[in-house]
Amino acid sequence: MIAAARSEAFTDKPAASASSGPLVARLLLGRRLRALREECGLTRGQAARAIGASTAKLSRMERGRTGFKDRDVVALLTLYGIHDKAEHATALALVEQSHARGWWDDERDLVPARERLYLSAEQSAWLIRSFEPTTVPALLQTPEYARADIARHHSAATGDELRRRVGLRLRRQRILRMRPRPVNLWVVLDEAVLWRPVGGTATMRAQIQHILEVAQRPNVTVQVAPHTATGHLGDQPFTLVRFHQHSLPDLVYLDRSQGACYPSSPAQIERHWHAFNTLVTEASLPEHTRHILTGTLASY
Repeated sequence: MIAAARSEAFTDKPAASASSGPLVARLLLGRRLRALREECGLTRGQAARAIGASTAKLSRMERGRTGFKDRDVVALLTLYGIHDKAEHATALALVEQSHARGWWDDERDLVPARERLYLSAEQSAWLIRSFEPTTVPALLQTPEYARADIARHHSAATGDELRRRVGLRLRRQRILRMRPRPVNLWVVLDEAVLWRPVGGTATMRAQIQHILEVAQRPNVTVQVAPHTATGHLGDQPFTLVRFHQHSLPDLVYLDRSQGACYPSSPAQIERHWHAFNTLVTEASLPEHTRHILTGTLASY
């Protein structure tokens, strides 16, 4: 029975497409290696020492937070008693995918290391849910709003750097138009976002009109929440990513001034899902969003 379970382990793997990216391959392989280690009754430290690696390195591998080397994966599979050639071949194929270039790689100098995980997750997502209390989310921004928002946070940026940063942000939005399966996006906006001027009146009018148009797509839901709504997590933005591969845990992304954070324990993930679901009930119904945005637009 154990052998049968092991032979089925890699059936939930990413399709051979650019949209899968390196992240999903890392997550799937790391999750499989952890499951095999636990089946063998080995601690993370024992397995790490057996292949001459540090416990920290093995932890990163199992959490999909780093790439893999063929020799490390083969050594671990052997340690765990996996000698099936097909499973070795599948694992090594995932190793190769884990080294694929990120879609943002040409602009690597503009992307802080801790944000790269989220950019990869965003492009591999099935569902993204986001609460934004201060700014229109990047996936809904117009070029003019994006430029003004970026300029606020990168005051020393040259004109060329601003152009590149805006282009990078707008390329993220392709996931909403992907065929045949665009990403499903659900955003809860604090009402204050609509009244916080970014780039001036003309920019805000165009931005609100853009949200009105995008929210009509079947894969996009936008709700507006009163300023008192927090989902019991305070007034900080957070994003939840769910992947096509059902075996993978959801990813929580916290964009903070000190850098990106990724709470990963099941309890933390559940806490953020509960917070978002609470925000959904505190916010105006999705069918009221058009009326709210139209009213706001008339006031600019």
